[in-house]
Amino acid sequence: MMPIRPAVAADAAPLLELKQRLDRETSFMMYEAGEREASAEDLAADLGRVAQSANSVVLVADAGDHLAGYVELAGGSFRRSRATAYLVMGVRADAGGAGVGAALLRHAMQWAAGHGLHRLELTVMAHNHRAIGLYERMGFGREGRRRQCLIVDGQFTDELTMAAILTGPPPASPGREPGGTAR
Repeated sequence: MMPIRPAVAADAAPLLELKQRLDRETSFMMYEAGEREASAEDLAADLGRVAQSANSVVLVADAGDHLAGYVELAGGSFRRSRATAYLVMGVRADAGGAGVGAALLRHAMQWAAGHGLHRLELTVMAHNHRAIGLYERMGFGREGRRRQCLIVDGQFTDELTMAAILTGPPPASPGREPGGTAR
């Protein structure tokens, strides 16, 4: 299995190339081909900000001469939401079925649990049965359906909301007792 590791600023150009490739080869990503306007410099700056965050990470599957996939966790920015992260993942078509997605997701969940996150959430197009199956195998449950919220290939498309709850107690909030009573 290929190494899964946190992305660094030097990964900006290959990560952008991967994202643009995914935009072209699948209709399951949010961006359409040619719609992504970020530059490698913008992405490098984003990766630098993520590296400074205690509850966000970008992990990449490094195939040596290219990146085969990535997963991003964007943690909440407020004390009340900091234990939750939104997950986005993409894997190259030529790496599909090789366990890259499962490895990325497993590493992301381990990273999240080790960094005090309690909930990972995502959205997935309702007709993306392969991804839904992976998410369910990895412990994500369906929480809702956003009816006809996207236009994909000229058709209104539903999106599912899914989440996984990780183990561990909630962190104490500064200035509050465990029962929610203000000091």
